[in-house]
Amino acid sequence: MFGSKPHAQAREGMTLIAEEAYFHGTLSAKGSLRVEGTFEGDITDAVDVEVGARGRILGDVAAETLTVAGEVVGNVVASASVELFSSARLTGDVRTPKLKIDDGAVFDGACAMGAGGERARRRRGKPESDAESPADAVS
Repeated sequence: MFGSKPHAQAREGMTLIAEEAYFHGTLSAKGSLRVEGTFEGDITDAVDVEVGARGRILGDVAAETLTVAGEVVGNVVASASVELFSSARLTGDVRTPKLKIDDGAVFDGACAMGAGGERARRRRGKPESDAESPADAVS
C-alpha cells in the first residue's frame, strides 16, 4: 500500500494532500484521503484515510479505516480498523474494533475496542454516538 516510491500516487477517486502541501481546517472527506504532506485540523466522514511515511495529521480523525506510516497527533474513531506500520507514530486515543500495530510503531494513548457499531461521523459539541449504548440500556 505504501510502497517504496518517494512520492506515492493516490488511487483513482482518492483525495491527495501532497508532500509539499499544508492544509489547515476541517475536512469532511466523503471518500478516501491520502496525506503525504501536513494536515492540521479534523477529518470527518472519511471512508479510508492513509498517512504516508512523511505525512502528518495534527487533529482528530473519524473514518472507517485508518492506515498510518507517518504521524498522527489526535484522537481517532475508526468504525472498521486502524493499522500502524513500523514507521508510524500515533499520539492520542483510539476507538476501533480492530487494531494492528507493527513492530517499531509508536502508540501513545488509550484504545477502546468495541463491536464496530460506532459511527465514524462526529460533530463538534455532540456525542460521538446518538444511539443508546447497551450499557445505558441496563439500569
